[in-house]
Amino acid sequence: MLDLESVRLFILAVEFGNLTRAAEAAGTVQPAVSTRLKALESRLGRRLLDRSPRFVRPTAEGAAFLPRARALLAAHDAALYPADRPAARVSVGLSDHAVGLGLPAMLARLRAALPSGAVLELRSGASIPLREAFEEGELDAVILRREAGGSEGEVLGQDPLGWRGAPDFTLPDGAPVPLALLAPPCGVRAAAERVLEAAGRHWREAYRGGSCAMLLAGAQAGLGLAPMGRISAGGAPDLGPSLGLPRLPASEIVLLGRAGTQEASAVLRALAAGIRSALGS
Repeated sequence: MLDLESVRLFILAVEFGNLTRAAEAAGTVQPAVSTRLKALESRLGRRLLDRSPRFVRPTAEGAAFLPRARALLAAHDAALYPADRPAARVSVGLSDHAVGLGLPAMLARLRAALPSGAVLELRSGASIPLREAFEEGELDAVILRREAGGSEGEVLGQDPLGWRGAPDFTLPDGAPVPLALLAPPCGVRAAAERVLEAAGRHWREAYRGGSCAMLLAGAQAGLGLAPMGRISAGGAPDLGPSLGLPRLPASEIVLLGRAGTQEASAVLRALAAGIRSALGS
């Protein structure tokens, strides 16, 4: 018989790409995860993961085992929690400027860490309305990007803002900087405006998008420059230094949450580990 908790830890290790972050999401410690994964590999008679001090990745045999591991846990959870049992619901808000193009990886990590019998309800949008929804009790947890300081919540790390755009983008001397922006109120938009105005650089709104994915698409099509964080821009390079633009400030990625239930606590751990993994911290 396979140890199901070891199978679950294997899935978490693959999704988070790091044993320390997998342990954080599981509510345990890295040595315990490493020990159980070695035992799982010994039981199966094959190596499932390539390990380094900073990351792990599945071997070819690990990649082949992964869908079977998911199916095994899904069957176990379905047997343990019948369909007529009310699900524990956890509502989460993810700021677009905090997560953006990193959303698919974040959702995969959340699903892997979600306790059996729990259902995730997700809302995406701007930080300000998401924070208001959290304060009004509509959300159990939120991941926000904080530009203006503050002490609330758990700071998960610093995410540098940069000027994202087409690799061949040029900026004629003296021309206003064309920007791809979200609609106000938006903390990132306000930060970009402050930086340009302090440097005496004129700017214009060349493109307004409804999400970070749309911002980056417009910027990479050459419509303007999008001030975005590294996570939300999917790692797109910062063109600011080559264009002579002022440096944008780094800002904090913050978690606000209520750990009122076992399910909510598990989601909070997974959110924190997921952001730290994306930041490489």
